[in-house]
Amino acid sequence: MNDIISDNAFYLGGLYVNFKQSSPFTAFLLTIFLSISALPQNPTVTKSLPGTQSRPQIGERKVSTDKIQEDFHEALSLIEQNYVAGKKLNYNDVFKSSIDGMLHTLDPHSNYFDAKEFEQFRTEQSSRYYGIGATIGDLSDPDGKVIATYIRATFDGAPAHRAGLRYGDKIVEINGTSVLGKAFPEVRNMLRGPRGTVAKLVVERQATGKREVVEITRDAVPQPSISQAYMIRPGIGYIGMTGGFNQTTYAEFVDAMRSLKAKGMTQLILDLKDNGGGLVGQAYRVANTFLSAGQTVFTQKGRIEGVTEPYRADNTKPETMPVVVLVNRNSASASEILAGALQDHDRALIVGETTFGKGLVQNPFVLDHGSMLLLTIAKYETPSGRLIQRDYSNGNLYDYYTGGGVGRDDEEQVTPKGPESRTDTGRAVYGGGGIAPDVPVKANTIPIEQVRFQAKLNNPVFAFALDLAYGRVSGFETYKVDKPITFGYDIAEKDFPITEPVYQAFRNYAVSKYKFNAAQVDKERKFIERALRTELVTAAYGTTTSFQILSELDNQLMKAIDALPQARALAMAGERAKQTRLRQNMNQ
Repeated sequence: MNDIISDNAFYLGGLYVNFKQSSPFTAFLLTIFLSISALPQNPTVTKSLPGTQSRPQIGERKVSTDKIQEDFHEALSLIEQNYVAGKKLNYNDVFKSSIDGMLHTLDPHSNYFDAKEFEQFRTEQSSRYYGIGATIGDLSDPDGKVIATYIRATFDGAPAHRAGLRYGDKIVEINGTSVLGKAFPEVRNMLRGPRGTVAKLVVERQATGKREVVEITRDAVPQPSISQAYMIRPGIGYIGMTGGFNQTTYAEFVDAMRSLKAKGMTQLILDLKDNGGGLVGQAYRVANTFLSAGQTVFTQKGRIEGVTEPYRADNTKPETMPVVVLVNRNSASASEILAGALQDHDRALIVGETTFGKGLVQNPFVLDHGSMLLLTIAKYETPSGRLIQRDYSNGNLYDYYTGGGVGRDDEEQVTPKGPESRTDTGRAVYGGGGIAPDVPVKANTIPIEQVRFQAKLNNPVFAFALDLAYGRVSGFETYKVDKPITFGYDIAEKDFPITEPVYQAFRNYAVSKYKFNAAQVDKERKFIERALRTELVTAAYGTTTSFQILSELDNQLMKAIDALPQARALAMAGERAKQTRLRQNMNQ
């Protein structure tokens, strides 16, 4: 949930320093010292502990980086000489925790990244990771013991797809190490690795039962911002922008819009649920698609020269179709900027739950030794002047991220409690706590006990789907998937329907093979039918297409479809307000 001021990390003055000390940790020290010296100091004087030498308190002397450095050196030296595990100190952890502790006294979103974390951060911002490019999952036996990890799907153009891996292939070995019985997270970590390295797999083909050696050279695997883009109803396009705002987000959005328009899209649902933010420039470009030249997208207010300024749209021919934007409590930072801009200009109807409430701007300051400081340098305001950021003055990070943020338990709709602002048409909106939806809709939930039971059913579902997909269930040969994945497919009702005979065949399988009783299975019939169809669609069309099945059960999405006429009326009112303002400005 960090907003980045630019699309690439860059240097801002003062953080590159020539270090002359010879100790291994001095590269980190001065960064800490320079920052701490700028903080207000507590003048309170405390008594020394019995048996210790009284020393001047910070409030009694002039604070300088030299004195702070002296204290830090002394504290570290005492730790090295006296701490029970002093000879086993992890210096990276010591300094990282020191810097993190300092930063978290400032705000919840300033962070320090060591060299490894910084490299991972840059990889994520580039919308990719390095590996073979496959979705995997494990299968357990009736006693709950993991049998093996299997290929569930490959990605278009990824190394695993080029190597011919298919749905249901059992992974037996990776680089000479048996992975039978290992859970998929461990197997996944073994499959990932540096670009250009080789993963030598032994796989057991589901189609033949024969084992083959497959060598795959690891490469960049896309992690797109847009998980889905398809026609959810005639004339209604759906874009699931749930993967954050990364370097490829706007380009993905342009491609999705072009494709959906070619399929007849005249109305759009833009899904920002669970979008934690990212590169602000990318959010600006998406907002610019729908706003007219001169309309403010957001304003930054900070202390660094050039940071306090409004960012205005420059689009002379914006999109005019009705738009509904879906948000929830996990929508944060850049996604809130986008939703807030479209709401303030009455350009889109916001549906869902009040967003997280993160409106701070972070800038990456690259340090020596490959580390990075992500420091808050400004705050965001929406076009109407609303602050998005929630209050964090009590300094309790746990409360900030759980009780007040993504973990909050809303019995009723949460609304920001800040000052009132007005949209272009005069509607009241409020700052100080995220973006409140125009149409509140809580997500459907089920009891945790039911979730756990459904998780147990996933094993017979996957095992039975394997038999169906490979034609091993007598009488259901039409469900056989005997070709590679067809990517970019929009599913239809006729694709892999779970009919009464199919359900009964699964019911008998779950009872006989996995020892469920019939009543337990029947109680979860809707879940089973959905899960079975998802598996078969995954085998034929890939993971992305299979998400379309789950979308039909999203009550917030279904409400968004129903609300499109309201979005159309709102957009028309917003356009009238804009034209009225233009005429007023011309007459002045």
